[in-house]
Amino acid sequence: MSPRSRGVLRIVFTSEDLALTRPATRTDLLWEMVGSLHRLQARDGGGAMACWRRQARARLTGDGLLTAVRSLLLPLVPRGPYFPDFLTPIEAQSGDEQALQALTDTPRRRLRAELDRLRRSSAPFSADLTDLARGDARAVRRLGRLVTRYCDAALAPQWPHAEPALAQERAILSRHLAAGGAEQLLAHLAPTACWRPPVLEIDYPPGLSREIHLRGRGLTVIPSYFCRGHPVALVDPALPPVLACPIPRRATAPAATAGDALVALLGRTRAEILSCIAREPGCSTSELARQVGVSVPTASEHACVLRQANLIASFRQVNLVLHHPTELGTGLLAAAPSHRPASPG
Repeated sequence: MSPRSRGVLRIVFTSEDLALTRPATRTDLLWEMVGSLHRLQARDGGGAMACWRRQARARLTGDGLLTAVRSLLLPLVPRGPYFPDFLTPIEAQSGDEQALQALTDTPRRRLRAELDRLRRSSAPFSADLTDLARGDARAVRRLGRLVTRYCDAALAPQWPHAEPALAQERAILSRHLAAGGAEQLLAHLAPTACWRPPVLEIDYPPGLSREIHLRGRGLTVIPSYFCRGHPVALVDPALPPVLACPIPRRATAPAATAGDALVALLGRTRAEILSCIAREPGCSTSELARQVGVSVPTASEHACVLRQANLIASFRQVNLVLHHPTELGTGLLAAAPSHRPASPG
């Protein structure tokens, strides 16, 4: 293949794989770390990313953190064809602590193998990377501490913006899965991926083409705030298959509010619950209860009535029930303007 040829990642599904394909259940801290390190080395992502880069660099300055990031983390995650798979363990789906523990528990043999591959595809190693490639225990612990400090400084301040967008995309994926199965979920990944049963095709950098056969293991789709361009998969075919996907950049919808006419029609609590669901598609019953100020059983009863009236749709994800407005519910809110005081005569 010519170096300028279009690259493509092909993920081949069986019926068993489709049955086991699902969206991630939570934000993946380490995939966000990898994506953010790529964004630090680029000038892409528009104004929002440019603002984040300025703020992140300012927060990383001090106590030698920026120097450590430049000497260890950036060389580990170059903007090139490869970064080590051990940086994004599947254990992140169980929690941030589990993710960091899995990172520092990476077996020495795997460290050496993946860093040898990185050495062949990138610039010469620094002393820090050389120690890590040998599997030096102190170097591994140092990496774990640095990852924690970096995430606290560069990522945590961004969560108020990132988390709602990620939660919304996970909820949308769950809704597609519940409504039409894995094939509808995979079709939703357009335009960054193209579902041509039984293959999901993804544009990759020129000259890079791969084919992954899932062989009955399914696929975990991980929406990512900092991932830009094309989705990314792990290189090692023996690892649990995942696909980190950039989330769509949606415009923020105007806040929906319950007007007097809607309150008269539905009742104040029910109208407020419908408004909350419209403002935050994919919110759970407990979140509704907290925002409206009622008990969880009461919120569940009101949501049930709204669902029977086809004003919302609800889908179960693990142990949560997530709610979305229907077209009818959104239209009802739009047609019932909020109360405004009369203009002085």
